[in-house]
Amino acid sequence: MNNFWKDKKVLVTGHTGFKGGWLSLWLYLLGAKVYGISLKPNKKSFYNFTKLEKIIYRSNFIDITNFKLTKKKIIEMNPQIVFHLAAQPLVLESYKLPLKTLKTNIVGTANVLESLKKCNNIKSIIVVTTDKIYGSSNKKFIETDRLAGNDIYSASKSSVELISTAFYTSFFKKKNILLSTVRAGNVIGGGDFSKHRIVPDIINSIKNNKRLIVRNPFHTRPWQNILDPLYGYLILAEKLFKGNKNFVGPWNFGPDEKNCKVKSLVKKFLKKKKFKYKEIKIKNSVNETKLLNLNNNKSKLKLKWKPIINLNKSVDLILNWNFFNKKKTDYYKNSVDQIIQYIKLVKK
Repeated sequence: MNNFWKDKKVLVTGHTGFKGGWLSLWLYLLGAKVYGISLKPNKKSFYNFTKLEKIIYRSNFIDITNFKLTKKKIIEMNPQIVFHLAAQPLVLESYKLPLKTLKTNIVGTANVLESLKKCNNIKSIIVVTTDKIYGSSNKKFIETDRLAGNDIYSASKSSVELISTAFYTSFFKKKNILLSTVRAGNVIGGGDFSKHRIVPDIINSIKNNKRLIVRNPFHTRPWQNILDPLYGYLILAEKLFKGNKNFVGPWNFGPDEKNCKVKSLVKKFLKKKKFKYKEIKIKNSVNETKLLNLNNNKSKLKLKWKPIINLNKSVDLILNWNFFNKKKTDYYKNSVDQIIQYIKLVKK
């Protein structure tokens, strides 16, 4: 993989976000020229804490709902590989800002894909969606299961799946530009400062000595360390770049471990760090999926990918990222070290 990525022109949309930031850093370590399109980073963000502006070849802080500007910048960059992560990624936020969520996720994705039609260098496109496109069920969802969307966020991402497939079959296929969508579980890791997410809330409670309020303690999720799905995305993008059409389509990247309740995840952190918490039941709460399960057999069988970091190890890595600074190590080096250690585990 290392030699493949050397000097490749790679565009990451959403590179100032949590997932996009980690992916951009990993690509840089592999030798890629990383370009970015995103909104400006929040003051508290993985991008700012690790000073990623130093390693991004060219950043463009623009809104992907602006088609004219998005098209102009993408054509200027003329990337070979694209990871499309830019999105409004929060379920609860989608209730507050439904139109913005729909416009960013649906129209924004269409703008990016339409712009890529004009690039003569592009060979491989990864569009990142979510496990929430499947709805809720006791079964483990496979890639061919029906798309669902009982909330605005989930509906927008199901639409992104359909739009991506339509762009591929209508335009990219005849040009031998290969495209896949990827669906991961609830990704956790150091550097996540998002609102309404349990892990950032836990870290804030520890740092500020405030009681943690736990919503929906009995909801279960396919929690997984951020490096596991990102590694899957990298493998898949390389396969597509090499022209193998067998890898076009949707892919699940979920954990092997049994799903864990929100309450159980909180207790795993409690074993390492002491903090107070309170479980509450919110009256008239918004509709959120209660149970999610992903079947990852396709990725394991065809991509030879597998999840490596279990939940207990993920908790250790998250705490290490957030509290290591007593050793006077910077966030960039800590993040690089976590990626390097992960690569060593992959090679075992």
